[in-house]
Amino acid sequence: MPATFVLLPGAGSDSWYWHRVAPILEGSGHSVIAVDLPYGDDDAGQYEFADVVVDAVEDVEGSIVLVAQSMSAFTAAIVCQRGEVDVDLLVLLAPMLPAPGEAPGQWWETTGQPEAKRAFDVLEGRDPDAPDDLRVLFFHDVPDDVTEEAFSQEEPVMSNTPFETVWQADGWPHVKTRVVAGRRDRLFPLDFMQRIVRERLGIAPDVIDTGHLAALARPGELAAMLERYASEL
Repeated sequence: MPATFVLLPGAGSDSWYWHRVAPILEGSGHSVIAVDLPYGDDDAGQYEFADVVVDAVEDVEGSIVLVAQSMSAFTAAIVCQRGEVDVDLLVLLAPMLPAPGEAPGQWWETTGQPEAKRAFDVLEGRDPDAPDDLRVLFFHDVPDDVTEEAFSQEEPVMSNTPFETVWQADGWPHVKTRVVAGRRDRLFPLDFMQRIVRERLGIAPDVIDTGHLAALARPGELAAMLERYASEL
């Protein structure tokens, strides 16, 4: 049965991130709403981001699958917690999986992400002390033409405000949740993601053979996963 996929981009990104996945889902008869979050607005934190999502889906009828990339997992959790939108399935893609009482800016230290990334760099022969190179960290498995298109766009503006928003919750929202982790994610290594998902949700993530940007690297494979999830609702 067709569903509406509501797609949230990661930090500093926008709806363009989903431009390779959206047509595949729409071609299968689903509806897609790719949401732009106001990452550059100093007056907007995670709860304001949630307002944007709620407004975007206010007229949607039928099943809603909310898909959140990376830091937008915080936004998605707030949307589901508030209950203003009847989300049938929450899919977290390479997520900064939040815990109650945590802000995105705290997440890195509380989860041990820096140590996990450093260990993975050493394991794969990269210099763990080298300055971050976005092409190496994020685009290592993205097709060259897509990478060049990404870097030809206007440089994103990223406010600190979203990183300061504490998620005020007592526990995970009562919503069916799936997590997708990248086997070759250099930012959130797979063993790190498996541990965090197990500790915080008590489940195992599904694995896709990509780095951090699955929607750009393997859109067909990701869309197939999302469609399979929707078919199980």
